[in-house]
Amino acid sequence: MSEADTKDAGGPFAEQRRIFDLLSQETRHLTIQEILGHPEHLVSLAELEYMTGKSQAALKDQLENLIEAGLVAQYTYEPSTGKRDLPAQFYGFTEHGVQILYDYKYLRGLPVARALYDQTRKTEKIKRHEAAPRPDLPSPVADALEFDEPEPDATDVEGGNRHDAPVDADGSQ
Repeated sequence: MSEADTKDAGGPFAEQRRIFDLLSQETRHLTIQEILGHPEHLVSLAELEYMTGKSQAALKDQLENLIEAGLVAQYTYEPSTGKRDLPAQFYGFTEHGVQILYDYKYLRGLPVARALYDQTRKTEKIKRHEAAPRPDLPSPVADALEFDEPEPDATDVEGGNRHDAPVDADGSQ
């Protein structure tokens, strides 16, 4: 029996295979990572385009796949509808999507995804989109995506020097 026959027959791992295929396609994977990393876990299409380097057409196609699978939903912030300079449509996870991400260990990467997002240089347009008002995520989704962000530590090392330690002209502390 071929793999396709097993999948069609609903073999014991058909659902895991389907989800793995859904999560592992490059554009969908990047989209998931960007939603995870965004401070609000709700991204505009322009933010996704900038952060992933993919075209809006490619992103729309893959977002539609994630929406059809129930992992992502489109959320609308009504007060921004019709405003040129602010996005009104955002993409974020559903309760089902968060459960899948939990089951497949994606939520373990939240701190890394946030750090990568925060460290990415953004254009003025993307900064404006990032600061735009958004709808609230459903409470179970928002709660599942919360994590304790570490406080900046005075002992962080950059170039061998403590950030808070005075440095002499010769580079010594």
